[in-house]
Amino acid sequence: MGIGPSTKETTLHHFRDPLLEIVDSDDDVDLLGVIVVGTPQDNGDKYFVGKRAAAWAESMRADGAIVSLDGWGNSHVDFANTVEELGKRDISVVGVSFVGTQAQFVVVNKYMNTIVDINKTEEGVETEVLGENSLSELDAKKAVSLLKLKMRKRQESN
Repeated sequence: MGIGPSTKETTLHHFRDPLLEIVDSDDDVDLLGVIVVGTPQDNGDKYFVGKRAAAWAESMRADGAIVSLDGWGNSHVDFANTVEELGKRDISVVGVSFVGTQAQFVVVNKYMNTIVDINKTEEGVETEVLGENSLSELDAKKAVSLLKLKMRKRQESN
């Protein structure tokens, strides 16, 4: 398991990231920043980067976060840990990742209750078409809408 052509986001995709464009243009949310975290090989490092990203978001007093991953398989370890670390800090979090039918999460936790699956194939599988399963504008709109609902629910319960 790992990153394949259809789940890989190209440099051009990153320069025109639909998630960033949707969040930035939404008047209901304030974009505080973008944290780019690598995918370390060592499990200890995987947990470290998730904790640091969450601590950074907490220090910025973020109410919510969207964790996006252009990969799957072992990369879900860092993804799940980052989502959990954000959730433990009472930051509303939505995940965006390729899941499909063949790529169930390697690890899960209670904070992974709102995930936008960027799979685009009917079969739910990773393909050989570059960028076919990359995050789209519709995926981004779903993620932002779900995050706004989670933040509203958290605010109403406080």
